[in-house]
Amino acid sequence: MEVMIHSSSFLLPEIPAGEDSGIGLTYSLVLLNQSLPRFTPLLWQHAQLRVCADGGANRLYDDLPDLFPNEDASSVRNRYKPDVIKGDMDSGTKIVDESHDQDTTDLHKSVAHIRDFHADMEKSRLCILVVGALGGRFDHEIGNINVLCCFSTIRIILLSEDCLIQLLPSTYHHDIYIQSSVEGPHCGLIPIGSPAASTTTTGLQWNLTNTEMRFGGLISTSNIVKGEIVTVQSDSDLLWTISLKSS
Repeated sequence: MEVMIHSSSFLLPEIPAGEDSGIGLTYSLVLLNQSLPRFTPLLWQHAQLRVCADGGANRLYDDLPDLFPNEDASSVRNRYKPDVIKGDMDSGTKIVDESHDQDTTDLHKSVAHIRDFHADMEKSRLCILVVGALGGRFDHEIGNINVLCCFSTIRIILLSEDCLIQLLPSTYHHDIYIQSSVEGPHCGLIPIGSPAASTTTTGLQWNLTNTEMRFGGLISTSNIVKGEIVTVQSDSDLLWTISLKSS
């Protein structure tokens, strides 16, 4: 089975050369209507397309200057202008009106736009970074996690101030290169959509060996990264989550 390589090198000031660092990926950034993580400007720097999902435009305007306390707010706002604003216009922004579509979330609309924008690109080369998807109302969080499943062929990474979440499709084996300067050691693997009858890992303090995971039974929470590479093989899609360091 083909191996999918993962790395959080987008959290580094410069993405290092080498296949294991995720070099060759094209990054896009989505901002949702929650507090912006401290590393938002870094993600902005790496992204080729920046999309605000409705109220995310207000967050960008109101909150981003706080990350540059020694700079003039208007100067910061002029420097960080999104390429697109998508949504149903319920937050006062006005660029792309999608009020006709109440069946999908703002994140879903944004991911669909990015997918279509990069229609000629191999999906394996696209990586969508999302800030503001975690925190706030629980049903919104679950809706955002559902988007990972709706677009399972696209790399989508949900980021908060203290963790990230991404889908590991069962159609691949996964090699996760740990950027220990910015992430870890706490991590977890969670079956999503259906029980996982067999999951095997390396590189964790409590590795799994053909282990069954399901809600109502075992799920791998509060695990610890021990190696530079974590490998995951499973017969079911899993959510991978890892803590992010505060500095």
